Amino acid sequence: MTPVPRARRRDVLAAAVALLRDGGVGSPEHDAAELLAHVLGTSRGALALVDDVTGADLATYDALVARRAAREPLQHLTGVAGFRHVELAVGPGVFVPRPETELLAGWAIEAARLVTATEPGRPPVVVDLCTGSGAIACSVADEVPDAVVHAVELDEAALAWAARNLDGTGVDLRAGSMEDAFDDLLGAVDVVVCNPPYIPLEAWESVAPEARDHDPHLALFSGDDGLDALRVLERRARVLLRPGGVVGAEHADAQGASAPAVFVDAGGWLDVRDHRDLADRPRFLTARLAG
Repeated sequence: MTPVPRARRRDVLAAAVALLRDGGVGSPEHDAAELLAHVLGTSRGALALVDDVTGADLATYDALVARRAAREPLQHLTGVAGFRHVELAVGPGVFVPRPETELLAGWAIEAARLVTATEPGRPPVVVDLCTGSGAIACSVADEVPDAVVHAVELDEAALAWAARNLDGTGVDLRAGSMEDAFDDLLGAVDVVVCNPPYIPLEAWESVAPEARDHDPHLALFSGDDGLDALRVLERRARVLLRPGGVVGAEHADAQGASAPAVFVDAGGWLDVRDHRDLADRPRFLTARLAG
């Protein structure tokens, strides 16, 4: 009988970490552990209880580590991405939600809750433009159960992922462009939130391979200065929001001044300000429509 391949868990992880580090992966220890937990059907915290990795599990793990070392996104390999309190299905064809975007989602959630607090009995109306995987819309629906949440996505492949993630949440998901979405909600929205494409075309080479080679380019690039989609967002939010309604949008860390300027220069917006992420980098802007 052919002996079953067997290796110590710590040795398997050490070899994987070295391979991932050589491949330029920014978090080799984390990713090696996540992939092993995925293969074994357990959690990272429970890996300490595993002594050996054997047979088919070892072969599957080695194959996944090689793909990750080639900079295939971790979430494509596991099929899931955690976002705030929800778990999203992700894969080829949809932008993988980033931890930084959880801050923008948190802002939208608090803005929706404020509507409920100040106008008891009236459900807040929230619109998520460029929803992608549905991450923000799903989180708002999860954490503000009385909110009426709408979302739109233009890309057909991403829309299919959003439909999967938003199934059963009550979110009104539509196919279309944010440029003309939700004509039936004009002047009736309390919160518009958006994680638009914002990378300048000239920055192609600087984009991490995980995003550049695997995320849909429609979700990444936005004209020569990276602000084309934000200009569309400003125009659409202006007609969707109630007087006093608010808009929030993510941007690149180099756009901490130029992104808010889109709203300041357009006029008609109050309280335009920028917000930093946990690494103290400019991350998203918010503004209030003048009443």
